[in-house]
Amino acid sequence: MSKADFSETAAVTGQQRKRNDTAGVPEGVTAPSRDCPLCPRLADFRNAARRREPTWFNSPVPSFGDAGARLLIVGLAPGMQGANRTGRPFTGDYAGDLLYATLLRYGFARGTYEARPDDGLTLVDCRISNAVRCVPPQNKPLPAEINTCRSFLAATIATMPRLRAIVALGRIAHDTLLKVLTLRAAAAPFAHGAVHQAGPLKLYDSYHCSRYNTNTGVLTDEMFRSVFARVKADLD
Repeated sequence: MSKADFSETAAVTGQQRKRNDTAGVPEGVTAPSRDCPLCPRLADFRNAARRREPTWFNSPVPSFGDAGARLLIVGLAPGMQGANRTGRPFTGDYAGDLLYATLLRYGFARGTYEARPDDGLTLVDCRISNAVRCVPPQNKPLPAEINTCRSFLAATIATMPRLRAIVALGRIAHDTLLKVLTLRAAAAPFAHGAVHQAGPLKLYDSYHCSRYNTNTGVLTDEMFRSVFARVKADLD
């Protein structure tokens, strides 16, 4: 696979190069191609979705927001009827309703969120990405798929020279970020509201803003907002 098959190329430095050893992924590439074959199960699932819903995005979902942002939010993977349909992270499903309302509240977004990629909403000093770029069956990527896609996340982080804060939405995002940031799991356990130092960066943990977590009371709006209130205070 040549680099021409990929978009958003960027340089990856030192320690991050050592961690981006996934076969088939060129160093410094921050986004998989539209027809990325690296995870056969996800490619098959994506192709089946294209046949079923040909007007949907049905491709690896790119990061949303400016690479010059100081805040990066990392989710798990695109939702079938959310980002997989619309092509923008957290757009078109319940998780996006809560996330974007929170970002607007704390000044990390401007405009009006209308659950579609052409709603005019823009991010402010903020970028959103996912640990896995393709929609997985039952919203559950396999460990091998998470490992394969991690190099894209590492390269994305490497293109953000002003980055100071990363919010991990859920344990899988947290765990994959530990590997990207070379933090030991024992030294940085996942817990909602926890903050971990990784050199000049701070990693903030939150339960994922999924409908399941909010419906079951695992995550309340107030709990979710409190994470971003702390990020905002720390960056100001």
